[in-house]
Amino acid sequence: MTAYDPARVVADLRELAHRTGGPEGSRRLAWTPDWLQARAFFRESLATLPVEIDEDEAGNLWAVLRGERPDTLLVGSHLDSVPKGGWLDGALGVMAGVELLRAIAAEGTPPITVALVDWADEEGARFSRSLFGSAACMGTLDIEVLRGLTDKEGAKLPEILAQHGVDIDNLDGARTRMADVKAYVEVHIEQGPILEEKGLGICTVTGTKGIERERLIFRGQAAHAGTMPMEMRRDSFRAAARFALAIAEIGERHAGVTTVGHAQCWPGVVTAVAGETRITMDMRHIDAAALQAMFDEAHEAAAAAAEAEGCTIEWEHIFRIPPMPFHPKLLDAARRAVREVEGHDVELPSGALHDASEVAREIPTVMIFSSSIAGLSHTKEEDTPDEHLQMAADAFHRTCRSALALVAAGEL
Repeated sequence: MTAYDPARVVADLRELAHRTGGPEGSRRLAWTPDWLQARAFFRESLATLPVEIDEDEAGNLWAVLRGERPDTLLVGSHLDSVPKGGWLDGALGVMAGVELLRAIAAEGTPPITVALVDWADEEGARFSRSLFGSAACMGTLDIEVLRGLTDKEGAKLPEILAQHGVDIDNLDGARTRMADVKAYVEVHIEQGPILEEKGLGICTVTGTKGIERERLIFRGQAAHAGTMPMEMRRDSFRAAARFALAIAEIGERHAGVTTVGHAQCWPGVVTAVAGETRITMDMRHIDAAALQAMFDEAHEAAAAAAEAEGCTIEWEHIFRIPPMPFHPKLLDAARRAVREVEGHDVELPSGALHDASEVAREIPTVMIFSSSIAGLSHTKEEDTPDEHLQMAADAFHRTCRSALALVAAGEL
């Protein structure tokens, strides 16, 4: 396994950052020229390898090293970023995959096919639909919902996709790419503070947390801020505030996480009681039963908050994905790799979504995390010590070698 060079992974990441970053952070927003520049570097990195490179119907970019059999080990992540994002989020998994292809190709024809994919628009930062490319491959996109999505400038998703050769009515064609995939491995930064707090560089990821994401609309009665007595108000913002406090307690009680990330009031002026308040709710848990309990309790809390302030409550569904536990055999391989590289058995669930969340619906999957300095991600301050990046790349490589052997033996 000496051909795999973790230091070269870091060097590739720094070159990508040089080309598509700057003082304000990464500039790899999906479906933009900067994103295409990142993909051009990806293609350039593969130029000397005996791989087939092409895009599927959803805009995912594939590099396939054909083996003696079509059974496939798939690795990957995403090159797109949020605006002014970090240099490592997603890119680590893609560049580590490039190095994997280099190492395996140097040994001749592998016993099975090995493929690397740069998933299109994992972040969903422009059109608010995360995991676009991987969801297309797994058949979980709602085409009618996609038709109505626009960016902040009003550009429509189907029109922007068409500019990149993606026809919204042909996305299901991407599903054929998964026909021979028997295992999927991804390496990513943690994007949280736990590994750093423990003084560790890497760990095994046990799965991704399930998510319930909703918009709540509290309706009361707008009124003059100076003349309506407090006890006679039907203040929709007070109802929303009661609910926000309640779901924080729900998250703590179930050892999950809950967030109100956005709030907007109408009429939205300093001299008026809020007649209508809209908020978003995001709740996450690694256990499906616990997540359902949190969701049920949130409904009860919203109804109670509305009633206490003389308001009504309406729910609008935004997004849902169940918890995705990773495959036992691949978890064993990842644990063994982490022990070999850093000498411990620490493992974590992922609180963030990854393309692995979609792939794990049908394909045996596992992930490796590296640490994140101060737990920061989706910001220009995102960073990880080079030593930890190299350790993560090393553990990823070892996990992939074990996964390749399992697939070759017909055990996955």
